[in-house]
Amino acid sequence: MPGAFCLGFCGVALAQAAPASGSFIARYQARATATQNAQPHWITPLVLVTPRLEQEFRTDFVRQTNAARYDTWTLDNGKGLELIPLRRVELLFNLPPFIDHTQPGEEDGFGDVSFLMKYRVLARNEESGNRILTAFLGASVPTGKNGNGSCCAVVTPSIAGGKGFGLLDFESTLGGSLPVTNAKGLGHITTWNSLAQYRLARTGVARLFWPELEFNSSFYSGGANDGKIATFTTPGVVIGRIPLAHNADGTPGRLGLTFGAGEQIALTHFHTYNHGIVLTARIPF
Repeated sequence: MPGAFCLGFCGVALAQAAPASGSFIARYQARATATQNAQPHWITPLVLVTPRLEQEFRTDFVRQTNAARYDTWTLDNGKGLELIPLRRVELLFNLPPFIDHTQPGEEDGFGDVSFLMKYRVLARNEESGNRILTAFLGASVPTGKNGNGSCCAVVTPSIAGGKGFGLLDFESTLGGSLPVTNAKGLGHITTWNSLAQYRLARTGVARLFWPELEFNSSFYSGGANDGKIATFTTPGVVIGRIPLAHNADGTPGRLGLTFGAGEQIALTHFHTYNHGIVLTARIPF
């Protein structure tokens, strides 16, 4: 992980000091900037996986409270390093989350390692249509300990899109889990997440504030929860990107800081937890 941090921070410094025709890092960052300038400049939401391509370090912290009033903290929540190695492509290398239980008899431990690739099919920035469409392919590997992960590898294809209208944007993702083995025991989960997000202003300090309202649904087919549906609403706010560096001409550089918070509230009778607190911190570069 220290090497990854060096890649990010050293890369930003080099990119700001050298022209695009200079070092590998400078050319890499210039390509990432061009790729992101072709898409809408919305902020990444709290829960929904954005169709936008992003390059950042990210860590989340989630607290879930079950019906017996015991809490489960998920530290990092399976987030990590996000890179744009090619135009239209983003790769996410996620660290295994650490799961901390307060319920007696539940053992703490690391969860599963996961990966995600995004391929941006269509993108128009705010000046040329303000919309985006992206395909995802995710996978998780059963590395969890003490019952804190799945028994088997799972592949998750998804599609995501969004459309903006001035300071308001709507985004949605639809995906499904495909267990590599033990599909009958695990079943399949179809997830549908949607959100409305509003930027408070185009200029000034208010431009950094993005209140949002998400709806996160899971539809279970097969397995222990066959036929059940769990839906949460997640009001929250994301603040960013706060610039941490500037280019030679005074414009904000790529290095920044973003953070946010929200609460997941169950809307359906079936739910394994309620009033989940979601905290996020990110360093885009």
